[in-house]
Amino acid sequence: MIDLIIPTLSQGLLWSLLALGVYITFRVLDFADMTVEGSFPLGAAICVYFLIRDHHPLLALLAAGLLGGVAGIVTGLLHTKLRIPSLLAGILSMIALYSVNLRIMGKANVSLLGKETAFTYMETLGLDYAQSVFIVGLLATVVIGTLIYWFFGTEIGAAIRATGFNPQMIRAQGIDTNVMLLLGLFLSNALTAMAGAFIGMNNGFFDVGMGVGTIVIGLASVIIGEVLFGTRSFKNSLVSVILGSIVYRFVIAIVLQMGMPPNDLKLFTSVLVVIALALPMMRDKVQRRKVG
Repeated sequence: MIDLIIPTLSQGLLWSLLALGVYITFRVLDFADMTVEGSFPLGAAICVYFLIRDHHPLLALLAAGLLGGVAGIVTGLLHTKLRIPSLLAGILSMIALYSVNLRIMGKANVSLLGKETAFTYMETLGLDYAQSVFIVGLLATVVIGTLIYWFFGTEIGAAIRATGFNPQMIRAQGIDTNVMLLLGLFLSNALTAMAGAFIGMNNGFFDVGMGVGTIVIGLASVIIGEVLFGTRSFKNSLVSVILGSIVYRFVIAIVLQMGMPPNDLKLFTSVLVVIALALPMMRDKVQRRKVG
């Protein structure tokens, strides 16, 4: 059982960075951003590119986050400057990033065999690989989650939150909502790219198609977390998203143990998101019937 719990918990922590990125666009900015399906493999591509050239894993992660954020800014500029609808702007960036990722790596699949990663680096401290992944995932989640909470408590962070909640009000305060949107998209896609970098290191390779379905995975984590753990405050929401990612990974692990074919996971994830979205409405209906 421990052999299942530790790796699943580790995966949930690593994927929680993607969930936090999706939460920023989906909930905070109220922006339908499909860029994540391109910035996720972009993060893996940049990270693998640096690692196969024997750069330090931390440098690879920072570079992945920075360029992932730039991809988010491109989407924001398409929306704010060219007035392209948010969904279409994200799709255009996602399609363009497919070619960018191939251009960076030169081919569709690149292995990290024999290269030092953040996880193998931790193994030099006497940990086994599973423990290394867990420790790195926990540290990354705690540090990045704390920084996000701190940032959104600043004036700029509060302005970004207000831009998604009430753009008319924040414009009346003399704040440029376009700039706030760009900052939010930068942060969201930086987190997504870092998630891709961690997953690429954990998998031991980059694959150009590894971003397919990541938006659904992120949404599933966000919605499951909100339904199960609530959204009483911003801090509670961040914790709920992280826990939602972990719960989602445990659900996936359990259904695989029960014999579900891996090819059906995308279908299962979609059904799970539909159920999670419908739960609040179903709960309200039950409560109204009880009151009636």
